[in-house]
Formats: sequence, C-alpha cells, structure tokens
Amino acid sequence: MKTLQFKTNINCGGCIKAVTPTLNQEAGAGNWQVDTANPDKILTINSDQLTAEQVTAAVEKAGFKIQAA
Repeated sequence: MKTLQFKTNINCGGCIKAVTPTLNQEAGAGNWQVDTANPDKILTINSDQLTAEQVTAAVEKAGFKIQAA
C-alpha cells in the first residue's frame, strides 16, 4: 500500500465532515486522515489504486484547496 500526502485547507471538524463522503468514496473509510494540528493540514491517504491526480480532483470537487506535500 502506498501513502500519499497533501497540504490542504481542511482545518476543522466541520471541514472534515464536509469532505468525508468524497474521501470515503474515493479512498475508503479508514484509509485517510487529516492532521489538523499540523500548520499545513496534511491529508494522508493509504491506497494501492488512487493516484495523486484522483485525490486532488476529489478534494477540489468537495470545495477544498489541495497541493502535493
């Protein structure tokens, strides 16, 4: 399983709640997390099949900014 990391603007529980359906659909529940304590709000995804481009598109579709960490 590979680990992908991104800087985001997902910075609170409400933001996580808003992006959860999208990330659960793309990566699967339990395969992603956002470190809101980190100043860069690091999104970590564990997946064998997702590409960085797919994750970026999903997070942007949910209304958040994202870039490679």
